[in-house]
Amino acid sequence: MIIVEKETMVEIPTLHVVEADLKDLSDIPTVFFLHGFTSAKEHNLHVAYLLAEQGIRVILPDALHHGEREDDVSNNEKKLALSFWEIVLTSIGELSALKELLVESGRADRNRIGVIGTSMGAITTLGALSQYPWIQSAVSLMGTAYYQQFAKAQVDMMEKQGVPIDEGMKELVLSKLQPFDLSSQLEKLASKPLLIWHGKQDQVVPSYFSEQLYQSVQQQYQHTPEHLKLIVEEKTGHKVSRHAVLQAVQWFNQHLIKEKQSAMS
Repeated sequence: MIIVEKETMVEIPTLHVVEADLKDLSDIPTVFFLHGFTSAKEHNLHVAYLLAEQGIRVILPDALHHGEREDDVSNNEKKLALSFWEIVLTSIGELSALKELLVESGRADRNRIGVIGTSMGAITTLGALSQYPWIQSAVSLMGTAYYQQFAKAQVDMMEKQGVPIDEGMKELVLSKLQPFDLSSQLEKLASKPLLIWHGKQDQVVPSYFSEQLYQSVQQQYQHTPEHLKLIVEEKTGHKVSRHAVLQAVQWFNQHLIKEKQSAMS
């Protein structure tokens, strides 16, 4: 039986999804699921359920200004849009705190931890890969590793829509993003398993970001090609398909469960 529990971890509202018989075990893999912009943790329970069926512990946190963390910023469209990168960087920091809590409390195997995200959550996931060697496997659904390039495009779009943005603020944001821009430090991937999925018709986060990332790291994965996969669905826009979900579940099953079992046998 799969159980879903609301739990506050390091002051972050989360959902904890796991097979009941495995709940108190410390040697099962853990996957963090990071939701998208204006979404919330509950919106991805269908994916968490499928992962939990595989014997994976799934932790779904609410991002800053989202879900149970809604506040005045959440209800102001312009303020929320301007807070996008603050939310991403905050989530990257919180991911480490959540991981430490689970490892120290004996609920996570530090050698079998994965991260998956959709849209903003995928962007967060790719940024986290620039910081945390302990992420063993990752899945990006509609994300981009090109932080500064994407941020500049966002600013251009906002200004075209009449949203004034101070030049000093632009420079400050870009300087803060630089350390987390995976595209400028691709060696941090260290050939770890990475699944990249995107819809070709995506008008929010263009698919060329995912295609560019894949092309840029192919050489790095030449000795472990099974650790890198790009899926582009030609007729899909900014919405995760069922095919993408099933591929993600299969990815973590292969790289957090089967590969580890093979290494131990």
